[in-house]
Amino acid sequence: MSANIDHPCFPQPENGDTRLWRYMDFTKFASLISSANLFFCRSDLFKDPFEGSYSKANVSLRPQVYNDMPEVAREIMMTHMSTFSKWVRQWTYISCWHANDYESAAMWDLYAKTNEAVAIETSYGRLKHTLPDEAFLGCVKYVDYDTEWLPEGNSLYPFMHKRKSFEHEREVRAVLHELPVNDSGVEVGKRNSQQGKAVPITLNDLITTIHVAPTAPAWLADLVAEVASKYYLSAEVRRSDLYTEPVF
Repeated sequence: MSANIDHPCFPQPENGDTRLWRYMDFTKFASLISSANLFFCRSDLFKDPFEGSYSKANVSLRPQVYNDMPEVAREIMMTHMSTFSKWVRQWTYISCWHANDYESAAMWDLYAKTNEAVAIETSYGRLKHTLPDEAFLGCVKYVDYDTEWLPEGNSLYPFMHKRKSFEHEREVRAVLHELPVNDSGVEVGKRNSQQGKAVPITLNDLITTIHVAPTAPAWLADLVAEVASKYYLSAEVRRSDLYTEPVF
C-alpha cells in the first residue's frame, strides 16, 4: 500500500523524508486516533473559494493557446471546462499537511482554534506508505493567479496550485479523486451528499510525535498522553516549548 507519487500533477519534495505536521484541536485529534481514520475533506468545502479553480491568466490566454481550434468549438470547450471544473471539486477530497523542519507558530495560530490543541508529526515517506494506492501525494505550487498560466489537460492540476498569498502554508496534499460513474461514463452534474472521505490508516506507522500546543493548559499534555496510551500509540507526546522563558 502506497500513495501514487508518479503523477505529473503532483510535484515531489527534494527530500523524501521531509517532516510533515498537521495542526488540530484536541477533539479532532481524539477523533483521528479513536477511529484510526484520516479524514479527507471535500475541496469545495474549504475556506478558500479558489480551490480547484484556474487563474485569470488561463482565461485570458486560452484564445492564444487554443488558436488552432475554430472559435465556436473553442468557446464550447472553454464553457464545458469551466462547468466541469466547478463540479469536480465536490468529488475531490484532500488531506492537508504542513512541510517544515521546525514547529510553526503561525500554524498553531491558524489551525488550532483553541489552546487545547495538538500537532501530529510524521514524514513524507511515512505518509506515502500509510495511504492507499488510489491516493495521490505531492507538494502544492504557489503561483500568481493574475499573471501565471496553470497547466491544463488534467482536472487534478488546479488542486495542486494555490495563490501566492498562501505560500506560508508550505502545503503537502494527499488527494482522492473519485468521480461518480455509470454504464455511460462519468455522471457529470451529479451532486455529492458526503462531506468527505474517512481513510483507514495504521496510526503507529504514521505518527512519530504528538506535540501539545505551547499555550495549552498543563493538564492537556497528561490527557493527550493518557488517550494515546489507551489506543496503544507508540509516538512520543511532547509539550511544545515554543513560548518558554527566553535567555538574556
